[in-house]
Order: sequence, then C-alpha cells, then structure tokens
Amino acid sequence: MKAVILISGGMDSLVTTAIAADEGFDLAAMHVNYGQRTSQKELDCFRLVSAHYGIAERLEIDAGYLASIGGSSLTDPFMPVGGADLQGSAIPTSYVPFRNAGFLSMAVSWAEVIGAERIFIGAVEEDSSGYPDCRKAFYDAFNTVIELGTKPDTSIRIETPLIAMQKCDIVLRGMELDVPFAYSWSCYKNEGKACGLCDSCARRLRAFELTGLRDPIDYEVRPKYI
Repeated sequence: MKAVILISGGMDSLVTTAIAADEGFDLAAMHVNYGQRTSQKELDCFRLVSAHYGIAERLEIDAGYLASIGGSSLTDPFMPVGGADLQGSAIPTSYVPFRNAGFLSMAVSWAEVIGAERIFIGAVEEDSSGYPDCRKAFYDAFNTVIELGTKPDTSIRIETPLIAMQKCDIVLRGMELDVPFAYSWSCYKNEGKACGLCDSCARRLRAFELTGLRDPIDYEVRPKYI
C-alpha cells in the first residue's frame, strides 16, 4: 500500500516516517516551504530523511502564500519568536493560521494522483504547543472532508501515529526504530545551531532529558527543562 508522508524536517515527522516505513508502506514524501524562518534547514533535513529511508518519489512545494497572509512569528520577521512556555495553554505566536489544513489538502491531491491510500503526518496533541490543527478531532473531521471531496472510488485516510504520545515517548519510539535524530531540526529561530530557548527547542530538549539521552544536534545553549 502506498502512503504520502508529510516530512517537515522535524523530529515528529522523522519518527512518523520511520513508523510508516516499519509498517511496510511504499512511501512518497512531501515537503512544504511556506516562508518559515528555518526553511532551508528544514528542506535539507527533508532531503536527508528521504534519502535515509530510500524514498525516491518526492514532492517539494512552495506555499509562500502563508507568509504573505502572515499572522505567525514563524513567517513574519517583525514578530518575535516566543520563548519556552512548557506549562502555557494559550496558542503561541508560532501558530501558522490553519496551516495543516493547507498541507493536508495538497497531500490529498497528490495522493489521488499517485494512487496513495494513506497520508501520514507527525501531529502531536498532548505535548504540542496547543495548536488547534494538531488535535485528533481535527484529523477525524478532515478524514470526513476527504471522503466527501474526492472521487467515489478514492480511498484515502490520514494516519497520525503520534497524536496521543508525549514527546519523550516519541524519542523512545524513535530510538527503537533507530531513527537518525541528527537529520531532524526543531528550532523555530536558527538554521546554524539551534537556539535552545524557543518553545520548540525546549520541548525537544526536555524530551531527551526525560529519556536520559543526549540530543545529537548542536545548540547555542542547552538549558535544563526538567
């Protein structure tokens, strides 16, 4: 069975790729550049991960309209990227309005064309930053949209294998699958060394700390988050 895997270049999409490969899917990899601050680093990671898993069928899409729309510190250079807020419940400035809906729409279109029956995305609900488009209910609803909006003989379903996991458990699952964490990138601000201070870096560092493992990527600083 063929599956489209959305690979951002981050840790979650890396582990999701490993899970899909382990389950025996024939993978086609999609990456979206939407004008984010670390777009080149994420693209580099996408290519490394795709090569590592032998994924020959790849699609790189430019969705710069999200940067034109704005509203996120990931795409607007005049909006500061917020620091770590591991206990916060408010939606952070790094939220890109309705981004995942656009990504999934493109993935569904490609899946229809290439005959894929699954779409894998590394969304995490319980240990995410509170993004509304990372909730299980959102993906359940989107599966209904796919059913209603594609050809009658089309059968495509979104898979979110990490949706109910904590970040530290994702690290452990990745270790079980021998994933190359050095090929992934989570920092919202930098492309050289990860800042270690943004919310995404903090969640990643805390996850590795909780497992007793050392994150293999380079950081400007490595604060303790536990």
